Amino acid sequence: MWIARQARRALTTTMAEWIAPASPAGAGNGQHGKMRADFQNSVDAIGKSLELLTARIDRPAVERKLAEFNAMSEDPGFWSDRNRAQAVMRRRQSLADSLEMLDSLQGEFDDIIALIELAESEADEELLEEVVSTLDELQARAGKMELEALLSGEADANDAFLEINAGAGGTESCDWAMMLARMYEKWARRRGYEIETIAANRDGEAGYKSVTMKVIGKHAFGWLKSESGVHRLVRNSPFDSNSRRHTSFSSVTVYPVVDDSIEIEINPADLRVDTFRASGAGGQHVNKTDSAVRLTHIPSGIVVTSSEKSQHQNRAICLAALRSKLYEIELNRRNEQMQEIHSQKGDAGWGNQIRSYVLTPYRLVKDLRTQIETSDTQAVLDGDLDEFMASVLARNATGRAGNK
Repeated sequence: MWIARQARRALTTTMAEWIAPASPAGAGNGQHGKMRADFQNSVDAIGKSLELLTARIDRPAVERKLAEFNAMSEDPGFWSDRNRAQAVMRRRQSLADSLEMLDSLQGEFDDIIALIELAESEADEELLEEVVSTLDELQARAGKMELEALLSGEADANDAFLEINAGAGGTESCDWAMMLARMYEKWARRRGYEIETIAANRDGEAGYKSVTMKVIGKHAFGWLKSESGVHRLVRNSPFDSNSRRHTSFSSVTVYPVVDDSIEIEINPADLRVDTFRASGAGGQHVNKTDSAVRLTHIPSGIVVTSSEKSQHQNRAICLAALRSKLYEIELNRRNEQMQEIHSQKGDAGWGNQIRSYVLTPYRLVKDLRTQIETSDTQAVLDGDLDEFMASVLARNATGRAGNK
């Protein structure tokens, strides 16, 4: 960005002039030199973030889309379909927020440059030290904005459906599937998202054979989409009387919740609806009605289930999930990924994993796509996933190879 580059050049000249009078061998020179380096590193980082943000947020295109949404909202019949209108207004607000975010960051950056020049002209070292703190805060915020700007896909702002299926490993993998479900629930809570279990198929001994959750919050799909794939766990088995080491696999699939602003047509003739009894706790609490619903989309072979609510609600949930899966397949076609989403992740077993979680004989979580790793396995299992997700987003934004 031209303004950011000019500001950095001006600041470099200003700081060079500021430290020039200092004694070459004096302590003050070293202090000034360190402060100058801190200033320059922060300014370079913020300037780079501004350039990348400007490149990713195409202002003319955003302004044209905002004008289009504004014209739609002025149509007398716009609010006749309230759900669709609300979806459009959410998209409009998201675009407006992106421009406001960029302008605010640029304005604060320009103000800091002016403060540095003022402090230098008055030889005010106290003010310069304050500016260092302000620069650090602004740099952190710029980095966060830069990362969020990566969430610019067509459905990135949407809520998400998250499916976990136990793979090779029997009861071990079912328990691992439950551990993953808890990990994502903790991650969602940390971000202030809501999370709702809409279908769960429990193993007779422990954990889940499969579970489907809905994650509700801005950019839920944008963040979670990097989690699609096979997750591998290595640990001493709690189900082995000899506590031997076992390897377990579970697959994760993420697809966006499709709002009413996106048209996905489903022919009722293409659907097969089966009802069955939802699994209960047993005894007096056993489910005695066929309230659970299994919906099969015959042309694609997609099967979705819901077993948490009434039959009427379960049918609605299944239709919403089916629309979302069909939409995700369409998105993949647009990206020249012609296989269906459930074939992208591969079998839940050796050779297809995207991330390994090793709890014994050492502790390590490693993403096999980006090589990001940490020995703090408990923090990851407690939902500290942002670094892993961010690394995949950043990698994909640079145009490197896609997910395994």
